[in-house]
Amino acid sequence: MKLERVGSSGLKVSELVLGCMSFGTPGTGNYPWSLPESEARAFFELALESGITTFDTADAYSFGASEEITGRLLGELVNRDDVVICTKTFFPTRESAYARGLSRKRIIEAVDASLRRLGTDYIDLYQIHRFDPETPVEETLTALHDVVKAGKVRYLGASSMAAWQFATLQFTAKLAGLTPFIAMQDQYNLLQREEEREMHPFCADQGIGVLAWSPLARGRLTRDWDATSERRETDRQGSRLYRQAEQTDREIAQAVAEIAADRGVSRAQVALAWVRGRKAVTAPIVGATKRQHLAEAIEAMALELTTDEIARLEASYAPRKPEGY
Repeated sequence: MKLERVGSSGLKVSELVLGCMSFGTPGTGNYPWSLPESEARAFFELALESGITTFDTADAYSFGASEEITGRLLGELVNRDDVVICTKTFFPTRESAYARGLSRKRIIEAVDASLRRLGTDYIDLYQIHRFDPETPVEETLTALHDVVKAGKVRYLGASSMAAWQFATLQFTAKLAGLTPFIAMQDQYNLLQREEEREMHPFCADQGIGVLAWSPLARGRLTRDWDATSERRETDRQGSRLYRQAEQTDREIAQAVAEIAADRGVSRAQVALAWVRGRKAVTAPIVGATKRQHLAEAIEAMALELTTDEIARLEASYAPRKPEGY
């Protein structure tokens, strides 16, 4: 497993990141299909054995249980300084008006709470999970700068917002002498490529790395289009995605299936190899609820698509509105 530099920063992450949203307390929060710690252990063991050094979670995943599991298992299985732990804040972590957003009060409380749950004294990459229109950007940026200066956070990142919003944050931070962002975690896959228009060129220009979430389009690219799964049936966020251009999306999914059959690999590996091969992408983030799916994702890092295969995968794409903000 190779290490990739995050933009122009000094931080390096593994070329595949294990997304930890799949781990938590089943039935808690927005993800009833979450796996408990006893089942999550096998995923962390496989990841570490395969050279994955980077793990991404968030305080809102199972209302903090994902962070707890991530912290305990990494604490048992590996030296803390040999891995990169990424977490995020913005969404609610409990029933309280103060448990959401990016106010100074929220950020200071959220960082300390994440540190306790993760069982560590620092977070490698701390990401704002969304843009907060109700808080002045200067307030958010100053609070983030302070937790970096306090040694609680090493680097800052952001996730899923309009390019103009991210540019506002980045340039405000730089002009004010505050800690800038080194990473953007955005939704990017064969069915949702709108980030290619503004966000990815902006990140390339500013030396910001891209960590792609949902590289398999919530499983849409891994199975027949009309097939279902427990996660698809219960994923409230996912049910709102990939509904804008169903006919062209079906054609893309079919191209993935045909290339996978021709190459003798899984559909997931083809879709993941496409994301991994995009110049703008530092590393894709992959979550899994079955061990073999993580094993396939690891193997996909060695899969190189041909120019013709890439053209076939991209041929049917139709512009659509960005989703997931």
